[in-house]
Order: sequence, then C-alpha cells, then structure tokens
Amino acid sequence: MLLSMSGLPGSGTTTVSKLLAKHFGVDLVNAGDVFRGFAKEHGMTLIEFGKLAESDASIDVKIDERQKEIANTRNDIILEGRLAGHMAENALKVWIKSPINVRVKRISGREDASFDVMLDETIKREASEAVRYKEIYDIDIDDLSIYDLVIDSGKWDQFQIVKILIAAIETRGGFS
Repeated sequence: MLLSMSGLPGSGTTTVSKLLAKHFGVDLVNAGDVFRGFAKEHGMTLIEFGKLAESDASIDVKIDERQKEIANTRNDIILEGRLAGHMAENALKVWIKSPINVRVKRISGREDASFDVMLDETIKREASEAVRYKEIYDIDIDDLSIYDLVIDSGKWDQFQIVKILIAAIETRGGFS
C-alpha cells in the first residue's frame, strides 16, 4: 500500500506521517527532506534554495519527479508532501487541513518566532506555492477533490487523526 499525506504548512502532516510510519513499521518519504537534500547538493541554505525555487521551476519539477519515481517504484511507504497526492496516483490520498490561525500558531511555536511574522511569511509562502503549482502543473491547491480523506487537524489532534487513518488503512487492506 502507498499512502500520500498532504496539507498546508502547520497542518500536521509530518507529525501524523511519522506516527503512522512508526505504527505500521513503514518508511516515510518526506518532500521537505527531498527539498533539503537538493539544497545541500547545491551548497545552499533552505532560505536561499527556496528563493531560487521561486525563480526556477525546474527545482519543483525535480522534487516532484523524485516523489513520482518513489511512488511508482516502492510499496508500503508513506509519501508526505504538499503535492504527494498528485504525484502518487495509486495511493490512499489524505489531505490534512486546518485554519490558518491554528497552523500559524503551530509554526510560530516550532520556529520560536512571533505569530504576526509567521502569519505574514505563511501567507506569502502559500501564495507563491499556489502560483507555482498552477503554472507548472495546472494544479489548484485549494481543490481537494482528488483526496480520499480530508481531515481537519483544528478539530482532531494528531493521535485522533492517526486512529482515523489506521482504520482507513486497515479497511483498504493495510500495508504488506
């Protein structure tokens, strides 16, 4: 089984993905880790590489191609990333959503930054990503119709979401 886990920054996809990977004993492939790997390969910081990605569409394409390759060649993994559901055609596709104020509170807590600064950065980042996804792939990130499950992490905590997803995964036959 292949599970794709997607959501906007601060929605909880990484936390939930890690808990599920541990529960089922499967690998987690995180698009953020792929991005960090590419930044390291280019000898750049994440901020520098992010700015480069805004002006060079080939970076997003390379990251997404790597996710597609993983999705098409491996089984029993969790593929986590903003576009993972679009990259993994045969996956159980999950989108975790949450109101922006909840997400920014989480982000500001983990980044040890002010809420207002992180709100501004998050709004700008999401707008930039939405434009890139539309231009590169004709994907409207707000269209959740491709997902099998959409769960609101503003209403459910990570452990409740994991329980919901365990039930969904087991109903689909689970991981091998």
